[in-house]
Amino acid sequence: MNVTAFWERLSPFQQDLGLFVALLVPALLVGLACVAGYRPYRLVGAMLWRFRWTNLLFVLLIAASVGIGVGLIAQERGLRQGTARAAEKFDLIVAAPGSEMTMLLAAVYLQPADVPLVSGDVFNEIAANPRVAIAAPLAFGDSYEGASVIGTTAQFVTHLSGALGAGRVFETTGEAVAGAAAPLAIGDIFTPAHGHGDGAEADAHAGADYRVVGKMAPTGSPWDRAILVPVEAVWMVHGLAPGHGPEWDGRVGPPFAADAFPGTPAILVRADELWANYALRSEYNRNDVMAFFPGAVLAQLHGLLGDVRQVMSILAIATQMLVTAGVLTGLVVLTRLYAQRLALLRALGAPARFAFAVVWSYAAALIGAGALLGAGLGFGATIWISRIVSARTDILVTASFGWPEAHLLAAFVSVTIALAMLPALAALSRDIVADLRG
Repeated sequence: MNVTAFWERLSPFQQDLGLFVALLVPALLVGLACVAGYRPYRLVGAMLWRFRWTNLLFVLLIAASVGIGVGLIAQERGLRQGTARAAEKFDLIVAAPGSEMTMLLAAVYLQPADVPLVSGDVFNEIAANPRVAIAAPLAFGDSYEGASVIGTTAQFVTHLSGALGAGRVFETTGEAVAGAAAPLAIGDIFTPAHGHGDGAEADAHAGADYRVVGKMAPTGSPWDRAILVPVEAVWMVHGLAPGHGPEWDGRVGPPFAADAFPGTPAILVRADELWANYALRSEYNRNDVMAFFPGAVLAQLHGLLGDVRQVMSILAIATQMLVTAGVLTGLVVLTRLYAQRLALLRALGAPARFAFAVVWSYAAALIGAGALLGAGLGFGATIWISRIVSARTDILVTASFGWPEAHLLAAFVSVTIALAMLPALAALSRDIVADLRG
């Protein structure tokens, strides 16, 4: 079996672990070669303690470099995973022809948008399709204290949240279900505003009150701050037909009457079989409607942002290269602090290799401490930034220390420790007599 075939048979975990070990092996080999036959550790410890504040500054410099690299890569990955997680429940979106990206932002991430409506005939056609398990209208436009008020069906609430965190699903046009992070509790009564943000008209729907009867379980998406009401209520509060004929008895949800269906910006469609979703997408991509997978559009967006990820990776590597050059230059300067002591060691008969091992071990200790501290600082900063991003976007962004960060850390340590031999060689090239004279 050749090496390529063996590698491909390994699991992803085994491959990542193997790459991590391979990146660390050069550092281990250099270390063994530099200190073989000597024990410079007590002397190195004394050097570290003697100039501890100066050494601490170098450790912090290295930690800052590593922390920036780790933080950039981990944060970018967390954002990609968070946005993908938010779109998981949206199998297929059907909307009027237009921009898929605009509808993705509106339907999945609840960004206000002015889009055309899908007619009742199209909705009933989709709902009657034998492949369709869920067809739920999504009606936007209102808000309450910054939270979007969305008109939909009870079936969509159950699909989005699974079992509710508390309470029950709405059953009448005066009831609502609040997201896990929405500014409402069960039993609260509120009046929605027309529009969003600074342009919202607070008194436009005076008298159109809703009572919260349920709270959704957390979804990790912007829908956690949304407030879901029957779609009939959204239509009626805007002076439109309720979606049902004259014989309507007040019960909310489908079936809807096509001639009394005011229209909806988007329809969530879900089939029980994966192949059926693809068939439905093909069927409803035509002149009067478009159908798309939010996950596919999001993947295209991530692809467009791939250049940003590469720039961030290059920035992290460039930062580490600059810091490595600065650290090595600083180590050369630091060895001058120990020049007289090293010269005394050599004058007393210590081999040049021992002095080399001392200087290299000293540099390696600073590099190792800085790398470990930087990994911790980078991970901590990423957690803090993730919380801010989650609060601002309502998308759950979780930070994690993954294999890419471990690989970056291992590569940095190996390269820097190998280059640390340069300050050690520079220390040996100094004139012993001149150093003894000070």
